[in-house]
Amino acid sequence: MIFTDSHCHLTMSNAEANLAAARAVGVRGFVVPGTNLEDAPQAVAIAHGNDDVWCAVGFHPHDAKDCDDAAFAEIARLARQERVVAIGEIGLDYHYMHSDRETQRAVFERHVTLANALDKPIIVHNRESTEDMVEVLSRSGARGILHSYTESLDVARKLVALGFVISFSGIVTFRNADALREVARGLPPEAVLIETDTPYLAPMPYRGRANEPAYVIKIAELLATLWGVSLEKVAEQTTANFERVFGVALPR
Repeated sequence: MIFTDSHCHLTMSNAEANLAAARAVGVRGFVVPGTNLEDAPQAVAIAHGNDDVWCAVGFHPHDAKDCDDAAFAEIARLARQERVVAIGEIGLDYHYMHSDRETQRAVFERHVTLANALDKPIIVHNRESTEDMVEVLSRSGARGILHSYTESLDVARKLVALGFVISFSGIVTFRNADALREVARGLPPEAVLIETDTPYLAPMPYRGRANEPAYVIKIAELLATLWGVSLEKVAEQTTANFERVFGVALPR
């Protein structure tokens, strides 16, 4: 079986050790998203050094306030490099408000325009900003991934109809996540990815520890239960989705 981790911040962890542990249990496809101008080049370097790792570059909404013209020009330059398969992590976050709403939206839309120009998917962060996020994506013409999804099934179906896929993180395994598990149960398997968001959001039974890509299998195991299929089937489906969405072929 081959598993994938569609969103792991290996720039914030021990990339070499995390990759070795994950490969030992069958994880053989990874996407490392950047969040600002400091870690985007690191994500690119990790991807260039590993034939089963790809990356994304962009400004996280927390850091949108730092995305001036010069910073965005550098992101646009990095985005054209080999093994950069998406623009992200980008989006909106109205919980912490490290950047104001107007700045977040402007930076989000600027990145979406870049992704469309390069014909690359976007990796979208959304927290307490669903109405604005859906409004932007509905008219964007973009495609991509809703990362670490936590919203309703109705919103998920609307986004899937727009050409997006839904990625589930360890949150879906939490004891109080019954509603989110119903979302996962209700989506077509071809519209689902799995991720860890390393080093955050470790799934049960590892909650409270630093997360790592090897733990993505726990999310696959849960999906197998929810969908009533074998773990092998979930691995096959989510790996095929990973390759299709990011336009890559995993080494085998």
